[in-house]
Amino acid sequence: MSTAENNLKNNWLRNIIFFLSSQTVSLFGSSLVQYAIMWHITLTTESGVMMTLYIICGFIPTFLLSPVAGVWADRYNRKMLIVLADGLIATATLVLAILFIMGYDAIWLLFVMAAVRAFGTGIQTPAVGAILPQIVPKDKLTKVNGINGSIQAMIMFVSPVVSAALLAMASLEVIFFIDVITAAIAIVTLLGFLKISVHEKAVEKQTTSYWSDFKQGLQYVNNHRFLKRFFLFFAVFFVLMAPAAFLTPLQVTRSFGDDVWRLTAIEIAFSIGMMVGGAVIASWGGFRNRITTLGFASVIMGVCTFALGVVPIFWIYLAFMALFGVSMPIFNTPATVLLQEKVEEDYLGRVFGVMGMISTSMMPLGMLIFGPIADVIQIEWLLVGTGVLIIILAALIFRNKILLEAGEPALKESPASQS
Repeated sequence: MSTAENNLKNNWLRNIIFFLSSQTVSLFGSSLVQYAIMWHITLTTESGVMMTLYIICGFIPTFLLSPVAGVWADRYNRKMLIVLADGLIATATLVLAILFIMGYDAIWLLFVMAAVRAFGTGIQTPAVGAILPQIVPKDKLTKVNGINGSIQAMIMFVSPVVSAALLAMASLEVIFFIDVITAAIAIVTLLGFLKISVHEKAVEKQTTSYWSDFKQGLQYVNNHRFLKRFFLFFAVFFVLMAPAAFLTPLQVTRSFGDDVWRLTAIEIAFSIGMMVGGAVIASWGGFRNRITTLGFASVIMGVCTFALGVVPIFWIYLAFMALFGVSMPIFNTPATVLLQEKVEEDYLGRVFGVMGMISTSMMPLGMLIFGPIADVIQIEWLLVGTGVLIIILAALIFRNKILLEAGEPALKESPASQS
């Protein structure tokens, strides 16, 4: 067994505790700021156009940067990339806090902040996806990704409440400073306590250009039949998910009433469901074939989407929203682990970069299709239609031999070996 394998086997639990702790603290601070800015724009402008601009500023930089950041994640020290991304976001937040204190509180500054945060997220996401197999033995990846999903769901559940309470008691700048502090804690934890070796490609002298590395990443995806079908499925799936993800609050307002508690209830139900789902997949691990697990979760999400379009009673609606939340980690975790297991380490960053492009662009693209239609056709019909299509898509997965072959567990290997 090599030194790297010994280090992984002996230190993985300590390393993953420090890594997930740093990411939890950082994500909590970021979520506080995200909700605070969103509500500040809503309350001060009461403009749908302004909210749309904020959302656009928050996803376009991530989409544009993901492929480049994927190359960086394969060429450079992934831990340092995560640190630099956290540092960039924290510095921008600190500058914004100082400007607000000085009286410069124009809305456009918040749009710039959203873009900078999206830029940092674009750098961080491929690096985080690619670094986990360096820290965690392969047979523990499902459990760790499931736990991570539960933690993220818990933050989604807690941060809106905490952010609202802070806004009621303090100014927006105070929340900005909290984000700076949480980012600093995360950076210190990663630099001081996370001990992992740099992956091989980052140690080697780089002899190819960024563009060449990027093209190699695309060729890698194109040359693997499994990856092409996998990403095609995800692209179609995310487009079909748009009505359930974005239009359900509008549907609740139109069909059940515009009470704020109803909108809060669907968010709480979904978040609690995600926490439960993360715990379920972490303890269960899913079916033997990861594609079977992913397809099973897809069917549940399709059924829930269909049900959200037909149930007439709000409490039953909430139950299906919670079940939808449960299925999300059962869907996301095997998908992530599959890439972490099957993709060669030298290409992990670029593959996760492609995944980032798909996940950040397909739902907004879906909204360009379904958003205008929702003003002409009842949202209930859109949910019924997309629910049926998601179930059909899931059925096609179960019939795809290439995906099913890829979903089979790898042969027993040493913990640190690469697939």
